[in-house]
Amino acid sequence: MSTDIDALGRFMAETRWEDIPDAVQAHAKLVFLDTLGVILAGSMQSEVRAVRETLCASGGTGATVYAPGWPGMDPRQAALLNGIAGRSIELCEGHRYVSCQGAIQMLPTVLALGEQFERSGDELLSALILGYDVAVRIGASATARALAHQNGQAPMLGAVTAGARLRGCNAEQASRALRIGATLLLTPSYTNAVAGATVLNVAGGMSGFVGALAPELALAGFVAQEQAIEEAFSQLVGDGYNAQGMTDELGQRWEIHRNYFRVRACCNPIYASLDALEEALAELQPEADAIERIDVETYRFAANMKNQEPPNTFAARYSLPHAAAATVLRGDVGHGSFTDAVLHDPRVVALRRRVHVREDVQLSANVPQIKPARVTLRLKDGRQCTRTCESARGDFQRPYSEADIRGKFHDLVGLVLTAEGGQAVEAAVHRAEHWPSVQILIDLMRQHSRV
Repeated sequence: MSTDIDALGRFMAETRWEDIPDAVQAHAKLVFLDTLGVILAGSMQSEVRAVRETLCASGGTGATVYAPGWPGMDPRQAALLNGIAGRSIELCEGHRYVSCQGAIQMLPTVLALGEQFERSGDELLSALILGYDVAVRIGASATARALAHQNGQAPMLGAVTAGARLRGCNAEQASRALRIGATLLLTPSYTNAVAGATVLNVAGGMSGFVGALAPELALAGFVAQEQAIEEAFSQLVGDGYNAQGMTDELGQRWEIHRNYFRVRACCNPIYASLDALEEALAELQPEADAIERIDVETYRFAANMKNQEPPNTFAARYSLPHAAAATVLRGDVGHGSFTDAVLHDPRVVALRRRVHVREDVQLSANVPQIKPARVTLRLKDGRQCTRTCESARGDFQRPYSEADIRGKFHDLVGLVLTAEGGQAVEAAVHRAEHWPSVQILIDLMRQHSRV
């Protein structure tokens, strides 16, 4: 068995809630709250509603689907549906230094198995924290392929860790579950995003499903080869794997505490361009019709998000022209800027066509230390303004405040819960470590459902 994976298995099995610093515990509750809001809002997406109706028609019990009606499902399918919902609106948090949208791919497993096995609130939070650590550490050890999206890859193994914790696996069983999970890793492509292929979100949801399944397989006696994780990331779904440093500061550096949050409902690489655009708009204060064009120069990855005619609302979340047009015309790019009505708004369509995006190789050379963008706003009267952003709002240099995150939560859950319900859920999550079970949360959502 891999020594490093064995160490992660022991860490998962032996770490107590009391071993986790107070600041990390408090931050994990904020991550929990933020991710819960994203799941609830995502449950209202049309394709998410449709697949939920199909799967729920077959019945099942054991866990709750976090959506209007609060149907019961088999825990694996409940985790799948909640994960798909949370991935569908591009508002999930991520890790600052490793490509890992951890919480949205782990919390569905935590909620489903926590309900099924009646785990206490501190056990739910512990599973989320420990799973997050394992996902980031494995992700940092892996070299991703150029087109590989992180959905269903390292975060899936974080979900497996969380599932193993809630199933009561010992260190050996947890390590085996991780190696079994490596056999179930997925290969989603980033090109799905700009094409508007919502199947990308299913890959994220599958982390929840596998997070529940892999520990079951380990406990049933299934085995995987000792080098399953190393082989998967070096030869099968990735281009390299180096575990040196994987366990450095284990139990001292908590990866969930090094995350970032999002309040813009678009892909994170777009953020720097929007910050620069907002500065230029503040300088010139133009009406939308006065804008001749908006030129965006950015690094290679972000420059791919240049589609002026996104085919659907999911593709719009990966369209820098759409996000820029929404910024000008609506003043923000929250969840409400990515509806069908906004996508097809003639003013938005017209302005998108005046946003031109290209790569600047000198900006690309700064990645990954910084992920910059330069925006030139040109007006029809000849005035223009150029602004550059090296550190986008929300990253480690300029993180969003806790008030920003809580405000985002209330905006999102307002689609599903009453205002009173949103406040009650926020208060409940604040004391989640005292829950005898997650049923407290479920009962509150049922009581205050708007739909």
